[in-house]
Amino acid sequence: MKVALVGCGAVTQAVYVPLLSRRRELFEVAAVCDLSATLAGAVGDRLGVARRHTDLGEMLAEGGFDAVLMLASGSHGEPVRQALAAGYAVLCEKPLALTEAEVAALPEGRLMVGYMKQYDPAVRRAEEMLAELGGAAVIRSVEVTVLHPSAEAQLGFANLSQARDVDVAPLRAAENAVLDRALGAEAGPEVRSVYSVALGSICHDLSLLRRFTGSPVKVDHVETWGGLPGSIEISGPLPVAGRYSIRWHYLEDYPAYRETVVVHHASGSLELVFPAPYLMNAPTVLTAVSGAETRAEYREVTEAFETQLLAFHAFVTSGKPPLTDAAGALEDIVTAQRIAARYAVQHDLALGGEAGDR
Repeated sequence: MKVALVGCGAVTQAVYVPLLSRRRELFEVAAVCDLSATLAGAVGDRLGVARRHTDLGEMLAEGGFDAVLMLASGSHGEPVRQALAAGYAVLCEKPLALTEAEVAALPEGRLMVGYMKQYDPAVRRAEEMLAELGGAAVIRSVEVTVLHPSAEAQLGFANLSQARDVDVAPLRAAENAVLDRALGAEAGPEVRSVYSVALGSICHDLSLLRRFTGSPVKVDHVETWGGLPGSIEISGPLPVAGRYSIRWHYLEDYPAYRETVVVHHASGSLELVFPAPYLMNAPTVLTAVSGAETRAEYREVTEAFETQLLAFHAFVTSGKPPLTDAAGALEDIVTAQRIAARYAVQHDLALGGEAGDR
């Protein structure tokens, strides 16, 4: 399957380039695109790709591929719209967009949204075990803790190429304009930070909640401390039974990324401990606690990003539905807006836009 890469930054260099290089029996990279000619050149060199673009419309018009991997940062709403309108299948890294309106504007087409933790074999095993126990109805609580070091700390090993040939000011202005539509122009930095973290990082945990229990329809409590982005605490009822709590901490100098998701039920617990997302084939550990304090531990080193890529290949070539499509991604956008709205209400902060109606 011939693919084009859009966005040649950190996740592309650290994750997708190695994976596409080792799965050449399934994927041929036909073109790369980035606003930075430097990054497009660096990724093109590593993959042996001659076609290097700095304009998405130009690349889509030239064609010569079957699908697009949308890996750039920020909102992907408009570039995904362009790729779908041009007839290409799309794998889009999260978040799909920052607003409901961007999702509503997408044309019909083949779209898969990349939440790689959903494809982690340890997560799939946990889903199966939970189903055997009785599913969402038996859950007492889901408790999430994320310890998030700086991006520099997480990616120091990767020796990434840097973009020094792009003026980022217009990009930031464009993203702020989209955030204005999501939160209202009057929303201050605290609300914007909560929303950005919810859609940029906590969305992974929202995606797991969707798999285990369904998306939260209510957010009871949101609190922050420790500056921006600092620490964020979110809690509320689950849609079927029980409650969820999420505690996300940005700890710039913490030794390593760590994410723990624990599902407590009447007869035990299922605990998932995820490694740093950019460490290829680092194990996710699933621990099942059951009667008489029996602990069964499962370590799975199959790379979740690779499993996700294989799922995209199956989606495009044989029509196997993805775990998250536009509707699932929209659920996470709505939940993130509920989080921002609850925070604004609790702290008497200005809020408008789409979130103002949540």
